[in-house]
Amino acid sequence: MSLVTCLLIMLGGAVGALARYALALWMLPISETLPLGTILVNVTGSFVIGFFGTLTLSEGRFPVSEDLRLFVMIGLCGGFTTFSSFSLQTLDFLRSGAVIRAAINVAASVLLCVAAVAVGHYVAACFNGGAVKIAQIAIEEEG
Repeated sequence: MSLVTCLLIMLGGAVGALARYALALWMLPISETLPLGTILVNVTGSFVIGFFGTLTLSEGRFPVSEDLRLFVMIGLCGGFTTFSSFSLQTLDFLRSGAVIRAAINVAASVLLCVAAVAVGHYVAACFNGGAVKIAQIAIEEEG
């Protein structure tokens, strides 16, 4: 792990966190009953990691440096997606007795995020010669 790699991941995390905040603010007016901003952030981040990870594989048509992959997949997506916010919001629903809202939040978040990764992967695989993997090193799956 080089200093440059660490700085790139930190920069990606900062950009991702700022983008998350901006998107959450933008969604706030329509997020009265469910945390739609958090759901949208997680679905978008899931699509991005599935798309970028598949599109930029080293053996594919659009390879990029491992540093750029770590910037996007660990830094940007890690700073952008909001599993901890999702968990807190779900707990708040449960504690306030809104069990159905909690269940909708969990189901929508999990199903839509897994679907978004799959769609991102599929779209990128179409551009990238039918690539079957997304991550090429184990740490990329930790974003």
